[in-house]
Amino acid sequence: MIWTAGFRTAVISPYGRIQFAEPRGFADQTVRQVLHMAGGGELLRVRLTNRYGRTPLTIAAATAATEHGQADLTVDGSARLTIPPGEETVSDPMDLPIASGDDLFLSLYLPEETGPATYSHMPMETAHIVGGNHVTSPALPKAERVGARFYVSGVDVLTSDHTPIAVAFGDSWFEGVGTTTGANNRSVDFLNRRLKRGWVVNQGIAGNRLLRNEVGEHALARFDRDVLSIPGLTHVLVHFGINDLGLPGLSGEPPATPEALIEGFKALAHRAHRADLKILAATIGPFAGAVPPGFSTPEGLAARRQVNDWIRATDTFDAVFDVARAVENPEDPDYIHPALDSGDGMHLNDKGAQAMADAVDLETLAL
Repeated sequence: MIWTAGFRTAVISPYGRIQFAEPRGFADQTVRQVLHMAGGGELLRVRLTNRYGRTPLTIAAATAATEHGQADLTVDGSARLTIPPGEETVSDPMDLPIASGDDLFLSLYLPEETGPATYSHMPMETAHIVGGNHVTSPALPKAERVGARFYVSGVDVLTSDHTPIAVAFGDSWFEGVGTTTGANNRSVDFLNRRLKRGWVVNQGIAGNRLLRNEVGEHALARFDRDVLSIPGLTHVLVHFGINDLGLPGLSGEPPATPEALIEGFKALAHRAHRADLKILAATIGPFAGAVPPGFSTPEGLAARRQVNDWIRATDTFDAVFDVARAVENPEDPDYIHPALDSGDGMHLNDKGAQAMADAVDLETLAL
């Protein structure tokens, strides 16, 4: 048996220069969050994080619950814990069996002023927040609803050490922006529904770049933490490039060059292979006509086409899944197909997310 990732959520700093969601803190409040499990096991433990906090984080009480039961969350036997700034902690194992596709309900009571919270900013899931300690309450009918996750980076499960595990490492096209909130229709969710064995955990960050920080640490900086730290990992799927080409246009900077992106992809592949992982690369999805104005530029779209031609032809990766071809408008391939567009020109709706997942050849994933 092995402890490995049954759920992951990539977190960012609330102090970032570019923010797509409003950071927030808590005081004398309970935060309840739904964690949709990619994989399951006989026992579980929760990973709590104060990675970007500037003051100690106190959690006075916490529970984890499924539809089958509830367990108190403790660390070293204590229900009250403090996580220093910049650090994470892992709970004691909980006898709360859980299966792939189940939801885990994590409730944290935060008694003191927390300051801005380390968070996942666009997970397409809703946190419920109420005053006081309600970690054992079966329902929170008058809760404030916020579209983010706070102070959690993952759930480990105890499962067979022969279980193949993959990680989807990328941007909003993995995190799920544009899909229906709470429906678990992210591309990674659709991919997991196709698998007969093993699972894929989601480490997407909306706005994340391959080469530069903002939003979040860039891919090359967070690869060790968000990919290589997962025990038993066999495969990594990557989708990067849209934000390297689009975000600079919002501030009047030139987009990343095709040459720089290609070198970045080569560096990711080298590090994956050095860790004995298979790496599958997505072509960069279309984003012509994207909102807001300035994101989509002729230079960025031309670079996308050039990098995609390289991705399709190179032997740098173990496999390629051609997301661009799967979701493009055949009459104008720089645009997302209208039936798959969430409405902003650069994110996929539920059907688009399914098309992205279906672009992965399960033989190449070999889970």
